[in-house]
Amino acid sequence: MKAGYLQFKPVFGDPEANIKKIIKLTGRKKFDLLVLPELANSGYLFSDKKELTELSEEIPDGKFCSALKSLSRNKNANIVSGICERSGNKFFNSSVLVCPDGKIFTYRKIHLFNTEKKWFTPGDLPLKTYEITVRGSGKIKIGMMICFDWIFPETARTLALKGAQIICHPSNLVMQYCQRAMFTRALENHVFTITANRTGKDIKKDGGISFTGMSVILSPKGEYLHTGSKNRDECVIIEIDPSVSTDKKINPKNDLYKDRRKMFYRIH
Repeated sequence: MKAGYLQFKPVFGDPEANIKKIIKLTGRKKFDLLVLPELANSGYLFSDKKELTELSEEIPDGKFCSALKSLSRNKNANIVSGICERSGNKFFNSSVLVCPDGKIFTYRKIHLFNTEKKWFTPGDLPLKTYEITVRGSGKIKIGMMICFDWIFPETARTLALKGAQIICHPSNLVMQYCQRAMFTRALENHVFTITANRTGKDIKKDGGISFTGMSVILSPKGEYLHTGSKNRDECVIIEIDPSVSTDKKINPKNDLYKDRRKMFYRIH
């Protein structure tokens, strides 16, 4: 199957400009699964509740979701994107899986990073996997996590135990660790991972924040199938075989899942 990421610098406060950029960058590219960055509709660095309210939208009926549905339908492809979600009087740092048939599934970030705690409610939906239909590959299971979720190994492990073959990882990374750490997340779970990071800076009168770019795609063996640039907009699509991730053997005598000795694990 053809899978990859779209890395770009969202314009803070201008969802329509971000939609236009996404459409331009995808252009004539063909893909079965594409992952976009965290908060791809809004930008990251909020200054006040008014900005948050104006730049968030309800799922699935907001403008950004509608644009993704149109793109998904036109490309006959599945799209995972970060989004600033409003639900009632709560705001969530969320991601959506948009399918060509118009269905939309939502994940809400459960591990909020730094000042995100000022604006967002921690995710209240369980970690789940979703079946997508891929031409030539049949049904594929994917899972979603967002940015800082990477540092909690339970997140990726839970998705893998639920059958995820590909973990889709919309991100706005500011630290230098994640791109290296995804080697371990992919290898320890024998899954493909697609981390779609953003580039550039969000600058406000009271400060700014810089993002690291370098989106990464890893194989179940921890191979870096592609590493993006630090600061360029790019849409990268590669060929992967998701069936590889169903083999959890390290060698003929060791299986990542069968060898787990759960009676010795105390993680609460």
